Amino acid sequence: MVNKPERELRTLNHLMYMEYYTGGNTGIFMKMKKLVYSYQSPYQRIDIFEHPDFGMVFALDGITMMTEVDEFMYHEMLVHVPLFMHPEPKKVLIIGGGDGGSLREVLRHPSIEEAILCEIDSHVIEAARKYLPTSVGFDDPRAKIVNKNGAEYIKQFNDYFDAIIIDSTDPTAGEGGHLFTKEFYQNCYKALKEDGVFSAETEDPFYDKGWVAIAHSRISSVFPITKLYMGFMTTYPSGMWSYTYASKKYHPLNDYNPEKVAPFESELKYYNPEIHKASFALPNFVKEIIGEK
Repeated sequence: MVNKPERELRTLNHLMYMEYYTGGNTGIFMKMKKLVYSYQSPYQRIDIFEHPDFGMVFALDGITMMTEVDEFMYHEMLVHVPLFMHPEPKKVLIIGGGDGGSLREVLRHPSIEEAILCEIDSHVIEAARKYLPTSVGFDDPRAKIVNKNGAEYIKQFNDYFDAIIIDSTDPTAGEGGHLFTKEFYQNCYKALKEDGVFSAETEDPFYDKGWVAIAHSRISSVFPITKLYMGFMTTYPSGMWSYTYASKKYHPLNDYNPEKVAPFESELKYYNPEIHKASFALPNFVKEIIGEK
């Protein structure tokens, strides 16, 4: 996917935000109420807008990361698919995820004792704390915030985490590419305990099929159990999104216990046992991308 972001002020004081895909031939536009925050950090441009329908909209280098209204779709699928596969996750590492959505979902699990959020850009977290109402959890005593390069930070760990969740930016944007390498996935494997689970956002299979294939191939070359799964995401390219689950021990369907979800279902807007199982049923064109057909 080629993103060529543009912003321009139109009539009636509306800010027209445009994000382009496929070399500028397709994209999404949102007529914002106002620009709430904008800052050029050493790593990226951080923008937060207010939209009449989607609430706060968070973008990095002109690429939409989340909106207040639909972010639950992405974060619930990224986090709960792996965590409900582990019998008792206690130590979790989130790499990326500076908007705080993944951290919020991780901390729903009462077994969590330590949740480390490794976000390279401290300015993202500062902006999220101030402007994103959905970003709760930063001050939870179980949470630890680390502002370092995740690909380097993970190298110090061995047999430590029950779960690792990769909530990265696009591989073509900023520091995101470091989180799509085979070496990085090998370091994730090493950092996990023998029954550890892993998930990563692995892009859109319609516009970004090349990166979906690359990520799946590299992860499956490292982990004995690797399965791609999918979910809807309103404001992401094509409206569908891929994630990749991996584990040293637990198969996401054969070892799944739906009864574990019951205490959480009133809190969750998207994830449930039926969605968990259905998300691993892939369209034929996606199977072709990852070589399963």
